[in-house]
Amino acid sequence: MNRDRVIILSDCQSFYASVEKAANPLYSHKPLVVAGDPARRSGIVLAACPLAKEHGVTTAETLKEALAKCPELVVVRPRMQHYINVSSQITDILRSFSDLVEPYSIDEQFIDVTGSSALFGSPLSIAAAIQDTVRQETGVYVRIGIGYSKVTAKMACDLWAKKNEGGRFTLTREQLPTLLWPLPISQLFMVGRRMSAHFHSMGLTTIGHVAQLPLAELKWRMREKFRKNCDIDAELYWRIANGIDDSPVNPHTHEVPPKSVGHQMTLPRDYRTLKEIKTILLELSELVCRRCRSLKVNGAALSVGCQGASFEMPTGFSRQTVMNDPTNATNLVYEAAVELFQRHWDNQPVRRVNLSLSTLTDESEYQLTLFESRPRYRELERATDNLKNKYGDTIIGRAASFTDAGQIKDRAGKIGGHYK
Repeated sequence: MNRDRVIILSDCQSFYASVEKAANPLYSHKPLVVAGDPARRSGIVLAACPLAKEHGVTTAETLKEALAKCPELVVVRPRMQHYINVSSQITDILRSFSDLVEPYSIDEQFIDVTGSSALFGSPLSIAAAIQDTVRQETGVYVRIGIGYSKVTAKMACDLWAKKNEGGRFTLTREQLPTLLWPLPISQLFMVGRRMSAHFHSMGLTTIGHVAQLPLAELKWRMREKFRKNCDIDAELYWRIANGIDDSPVNPHTHEVPPKSVGHQMTLPRDYRTLKEIKTILLELSELVCRRCRSLKVNGAALSVGCQGASFEMPTGFSRQTVMNDPTNATNLVYEAAVELFQRHWDNQPVRRVNLSLSTLTDESEYQLTLFESRPRYRELERATDNLKNKYGDTIIGRAASFTDAGQIKDRAGKIGGHYK
């Protein structure tokens, strides 16, 4: 491992809420959340500013719960495209300090500043300069974690930088035994509530317990606990606990060709009839195939799944089939998806449906069959793709998508399930 790397993680505080406050100075001293539909006083809190959090408001709770805690709460409808634009602006700012910038999420980005010290000074000086520049140009406050690897930079940010006054913290290799290892295992990156409980049942209650356990012993304990081979998971947790992460900061990480293309829809109500569900399968087939066509790939393996609304009594299934010929034609994928769905659906109400294609191959490499119709499909669908790319998804669509079951109108006004 290269001991000389200097990796920074930049994390925007309450990103969506910060962007809205920066856009409207009247909100600067008011508790604010970005959530659902303010007019209907419904939906989930996506982001809460620090003033709102002081009233006990948390992300992921319902807007009704948040307003009960803080009646004077300012509620702003999300503007996803604007947040994406601000995130891109922050990326450009970070690139002025290093050409090695890797977005981790819409509000977090890794920066390798190993070679930047000659121009910008020490890592802490670079971190302070990043904070000042981002604040001046976007109005957003960023916290900075500094480490010798991506995982140590992430933990430096989450565990310390977010909690101290300056919003900056450096975690070195030498500090792991005294700072990181005494912390509860629940604070280890990638360990959620359920995995934390599993570690506790194995007698591993601190990060240090996992870090100092011989890797072979941890693998054995996890195999005994879960009654299956968990060697990869065990090594992942052990490496994180020891601050080991050899992965580089890769500016092109999101440009790697995908191994599968998929999409899912959470429905506004229970869908109980096959007719309604077939409309969703058609829309999903359209979305997935359109993405495949843009990538110029065909898919051979088709996966379809669904879930009900209840978490206490889960229903649904996930199944896969291999089609006779790889394709990115919507009609062919839809026909196979309906057949697969009908074969496994137990007639329980459906609230979420997912569909994906995998085993991807270049679309120019396919076996010609008798009475071949794919070239005709391809030309027709490329024409509709071009119309949608130019004028929007609702410019043309299948008739079923404009019925009560269809989601095309609602989806067209959103990005990632939230309003643009």
